[in-house]
Amino acid sequence: MTAVTEPITVPPVRAGFWRRGRVIAVFAVLTALVLLAHPLVPNWAGNAGSLLETFLPWAGLLVVPLLVAALIRRSALALVALLLPALVWGVSFGGRVFDKRGTGGDFTIVSHNVNDENPDPAGTARALASSGAQVIALEELKRSEVPKYEDALAAAYPHHSVQGTVGIWSTYPIHDTEPVAIMPWTRALRTTVDSPKGPVAVFVAHLPSVRVRVDSGFTANGRDAALGLLTDAVAADPAPRKILVGDFNGTTDDRALAPITARMQSAQDEAGDGFGFSWPASLPLARIDQIFVTGARPTAAWTLPATGSDHLPVAATLTL
Repeated sequence: MTAVTEPITVPPVRAGFWRRGRVIAVFAVLTALVLLAHPLVPNWAGNAGSLLETFLPWAGLLVVPLLVAALIRRSALALVALLLPALVWGVSFGGRVFDKRGTGGDFTIVSHNVNDENPDPAGTARALASSGAQVIALEELKRSEVPKYEDALAAAYPHHSVQGTVGIWSTYPIHDTEPVAIMPWTRALRTTVDSPKGPVAVFVAHLPSVRVRVDSGFTANGRDAALGLLTDAVAADPAPRKILVGDFNGTTDDRALAPITARMQSAQDEAGDGFGFSWPASLPLARIDQIFVTGARPTAAWTLPATGSDHLPVAATLTL
C-alpha cells in the first residue's frame, strides 16, 4: 500500500499584520522628523525651538512607548517604522554615549555654579580643589560667602579674582582681569592665566536664567541677548588660546549657542564621558554648564561629584 502524504502548507501572513498599527507608525515617523528637523521648529512662538533643543536627546525616549504599543498590536508596519527614529537618534547622539576621554594634557579647568544658597561653601571649595585642577571658575557667588571660598582655596590657589558674582582661582599667575559687560550687573569676567605653556585667555560667565511659563513659553530672550554680548567679547579678544566656561543655561544643541559653538569646541562633545549632564544635580537632565576652547585641544571632559549646589561641577583637561 502506498502511503499518501498531504502537502505541507504555510499559512499566509495575514494582511492585518502589516496594516494594523498605522497610527503608531505615523508617530514613529513624526518622532524621527522632530529629531532630524529640529532646526526648523520656529522660535517665534515662545522660543519653542530652543526649548525642544535643550532636552533634544530625551526625545528619543518616545520610541519606548511606541515600541511597546507596536508589540501589543503585533504590527510589523510599526516595528519597521520605529527603525527610523532609532537610526536618526543613533546618528545624532550615539557618539555621545561613549567615553571619549583620552590621556595626557597639561591644563585642567573646573567650572561650577556653586548656587548662592549653597549650605556648605567651604566644603564645596575643598571638593573642587581635590580635583587637582590648575584653574577653578565659580559662578553665582554670594558676596557674603566669598570669604569662605577664598579661605578654603587660598593655600592651593594663591591667584584669584572675583568680579561681581563670578570668580576665578588659579595655581598660575593671572593678570589683566576685568569684568565683561553682558548684563546691567557683573556676571562675567575675562582674565589671562600665565601657564607654563604660555598665556591663556579665560572667560567665566553666568548667563541669565530661563524659565518655562504657560503665558510666555521658554523665557530665553534675556539669556540670548547676554550671549550675543559675550560672543562679541570673546570673538574680539586677540588671544590665540581662549577658554570660555560657565553656566550658559543652555545646551550645545540649543540654536541660541550656535554663535559660540561655531567658533569654539565644546570639550564635552569632543572628549567627554557620556552626555555629561550637569543639571539638576539630584537628577541631571541637561548639560547647561559648559567648557568651550579654541587654540587648545580637549583631551578629556567629565562631571565631578555633587556638592552643596543644584549644579554638578564640570571639568576638562586640555593640551595647550
